[in-house]
Formats: sequence, C-alpha cells, structure tokens
Amino acid sequence: MSERTLLGHPLYQLTKIRFLEFWREPEAVFWTLFFPILLAGGLGIAFRNRAPEVIKVAIVERGALSQIIAGAVASNPGVAAEVDDEAIAANALRAGKVALLVIPQSVDRVTYRFDNSNPDGRAARSLDQQVTEPGSRYIDFLLPGLLGMNLMGNGIWGICFPIIDTRRKKLLKRMVAAPMSRVQYLLSYLLSRLMFLVLDVVLLVGFGHFVFHVPVRGNFAALLLICFISALSFSSIGLLISARLRTNEAASGVANAVMLPMWVLSGVFFSARRFPDLIQPLIHALPLTATVDALRANMLAGAALSSVGGPLAILGAWLVVCFIAALRLFQWR
Repeated sequence: MSERTLLGHPLYQLTKIRFLEFWREPEAVFWTLFFPILLAGGLGIAFRNRAPEVIKVAIVERGALSQIIAGAVASNPGVAAEVDDEAIAANALRAGKVALLVIPQSVDRVTYRFDNSNPDGRAARSLDQQVTEPGSRYIDFLLPGLLGMNLMGNGIWGICFPIIDTRRKKLLKRMVAAPMSRVQYLLSYLLSRLMFLVLDVVLLVGFGHFVFHVPVRGNFAALLLICFISALSFSSIGLLISARLRTNEAASGVANAVMLPMWVLSGVFFSARRFPDLIQPLIHALPLTATVDALRANMLAGAALSSVGGPLAILGAWLVVCFIAALRLFQWR
C-alpha cells in the first residue's frame, strides 16, 4: 500500500480524528497521563520507608529472669520493654498502654498475653527484622496495580463515552453513508487509544522507578506487550458497553458495575489471595487480575513472556469475545 493510499484510508483518517479529539481535551489528557502519577506519588509517600513505631511491652517482675528478658527485648529497636508488678502490667494491657504482657514462668517457659485483634500485639511476638529490599515494599506491589487500573480506566471510559456522546448528538447515523465499515469505525477507537500507550507506561513506570526505586526486572519490550494486549482487551469491553447505550448516565452505571468489582477483587491495592478459595477461579478469570498478575511478574520477578502465558491468554479471550460481540450489537442510531 502506497503512502498516499494509506493516508487516504478510512481507518487512518478515523484514527487520526480520534487522536486529535482526545489531545484537544486537557481534562482527558490530565486524567489519562498525569493523575496516575499523582496517585502513585501520594500513596508512595504515605507508605514510604520510615522508622517503625515502637511497640510497648510489659514484663511482669520476676527478679533476675525478668531483667534477662528485658535485656533481650531491648536489643530490638522496634520494641520498648518495661518491668512492672503483675497488677500494674495487667492494667496497662487492659488500658491499651502496652501491646503485649510477658509473664516469666521459668528459664524455659514464658506466658504471653495480648489481644489477638490488635496487630501490635501479634507483631510484638514476631518482630524480627524490617524488609526494605526493592521489590518487597508496598509501593513495589502497588505500582503495577495502578498501571493495570489505569489501562482499564482508559480503555473503558475513553472508548464508551465518545461513542455514546456521538450517538447522543445524532452524529453516528450520518456516518452510515460515509465510505467506511463498522469494523474500521470501531478499530479507529482502539488504535487511537494505543497511540498514548507508550507515553502512559513510560511516564508512570519511570516515575515509580526514579522517585521510589520501583524495580523493572523484566524485559521492557515484554512489559509494553503486556500493556498493549491489556489495553486492547479493556478497550474491547468499552466498545461492548457503548454498542447500544444512548446516554452517558447509562454508560456510567454499566461501566462502574463492570470496573468496581475488579478494583476490589483483582488485587490492585491488596492481594487477591485474601478472598475465599471458592471464588479464586472467578477472580483469576477477570481481565484486571490477569493484567496485574502479568505486570507484577514482569516488573518484580523478571518473568519472561512464556511465564505469563496464562494471563495473556485470558486477556486475549476477553479481547476477541468482546470485540466480536460489540460488532454484532453495535447500532449507528
């Protein structure tokens, strides 16, 4: 195909129009490119590495044995120990002034009292060392999740609203007579969103890497391919949502109904393993779960594409099924 033929192709012209429409909306550019960076920065600062709060422990007075235990506890900078009479120590535990009560029984036997619902009490028994290696911190866990969430939001919101707005303004029915097919029209939306993909990934991942030292241990080309397939999958979902809906209010309700469960279940802010085993197959079938799992495997574990074949297959299935369904359901009017 010659350059002149390519420039005059309906798909090229449609994609160019979608790209320019998006670029001329400062609000859309901000929410797509810069809001995820602000969100990552705020959460990164909130959960940055800092000295842990000192946990207070009360040791019941038992002579030399209590002093030996207090000396051993004092070697840990995360714990502060005080030796008191048993009644005073018990009152301090009940009042929440200490998280753990240690009662020496003999040289090889110690009784612990603490509130099991109090995380400080559990931590006081198991506090050994603080892990600060890049890749093991919360910001390292969070950034791939934010990237996946951004891909989902851009794909769904960025596709369905422009189409529905065009239908609402009765502009779609005028395009029926234009020299283009339904496939070309819908593909133009997918391709226009992908034009921002590289910039979006580079800005967010680069910000996390240079500001918070979030590692990218895998191949960057593989990371881009994961994002590429994810963006296409979510964009296909956006096309399906907009295939028949006529108002932005209806689209907003359906889009939220699709995305909110994935925000909660897909492990963006905390591990999806916290949910019961019964629903784990459903969680792993969600496109956002597949995206986040693949991104974390690439960035944090340095996994090759062959190691994330399962998540990519799930994303591919969502892409094909939703795009075919959107083609069959799409209405110009």
